[in-house]
Amino acid sequence: MERSVAERMTAEQLAISLREAITRLGRRVRQARPIGDLTFSQLSALTSLQLSGPLTPRELADVERVQPPTMTKIVGKLEERGLVARTPHPTDRRQVFLMATERGRVVYAQFEEARNEWLAKKLAELTPEERDTLERAARILQQVARS
Repeated sequence: MERSVAERMTAEQLAISLREAITRLGRRVRQARPIGDLTFSQLSALTSLQLSGPLTPRELADVERVQPPTMTKIVGKLEERGLVARTPHPTDRRQVFLMATERGRVVYAQFEEARNEWLAKKLAELTPEERDTLERAARILQQVARS
């Protein structure tokens, strides 16, 4: 009789195994993108702006967990490509908001589509039982993430 995961692994061992799997999967999904020369940092900043809406440069740096000078360089490259634009803050003339442009939203959508296609193709190769297991795991991981 096969032992359960709880009998074979401690919570700490399961945590290490899950973290490594999530990291590797995340890295592999990020590599599945259309041909282009956006860096991971640029794509991440564009994604944050797309998901969060307009942010000040400081807020974007905080979300991306980088120093403001680093974010300034990232935003500069995105602005050069026409993917991000600045708009004045409505109440504070010293501040600006950054937001994805229409072109930035299109590029973001292309990256998302490429990532989803890659992952869907890999998931289609699994057995129905494996996909059921992953569906349950996804629900549990989202529950853990929200706690």
